Amino acid sequence: MHFTDLKTLKADLEKNFQNLPLVEKVEDIVHGEGNENASVMLIGEAPGYNESVQRRPFVGRSGQLLRKVLAESGLQEDQVYISNIVKVRPPDNRDPLPAEILAFKPYLDAEIQIIKPKLIMTLGRFSMAKFLSDVKISQIHGRLHKVKWNDQLLFILPMYHPAAALRATRVKDSFIKDFAKIDKIVDWVENTKDEAFFSETVKEALL
Repeated sequence: MHFTDLKTLKADLEKNFQNLPLVEKVEDIVHGEGNENASVMLIGEAPGYNESVQRRPFVGRSGQLLRKVLAESGLQEDQVYISNIVKVRPPDNRDPLPAEILAFKPYLDAEIQIIKPKLIMTLGRFSMAKFLSDVKISQIHGRLHKVKWNDQLLFILPMYHPAAALRATRVKDSFIKDFAKIDKIVDWVENTKDEAFFSETVKEALL
């Protein structure tokens, strides 16, 4: 599935909504939002109730926390693009099913290919698993990784989901602490010319 811009991608998603799980009408779809030329892309799991009503990603309580820490980290809105692995709210906000993630995968893949972000921040374990499998988010959150994905080398920064941060003080403290590093990480990623995996020394200097 190849698209040249986000407008065309979103139009195709709405045109073919009947072929996708969870979608009963076009208005159920919550598209990603942000700068098509963003240097940082954030990927969550699925829209919640408020997102489904406003048709915008991360606008409920967890979204407000996310946008607050983003602003405090120094990232401007025109530097980021925010999306989800599944574009429609699952019933009762349950976890997305493997078949649902697979069905929406071509659209998320296309978003990544169009935006070409310098850094992808995954929010929660489901979006992390797209790039980093067989790991626990509690062990690797806030640590920068470089992975090969679809024949591309990508910088991936796994983060806790803001909803998890709202449920536990310890997770929230880690969430805020991890975001405090973002400006330094983005600066390094945008300026590095090294195509090889960076050393442990560089990683420790960053984190």
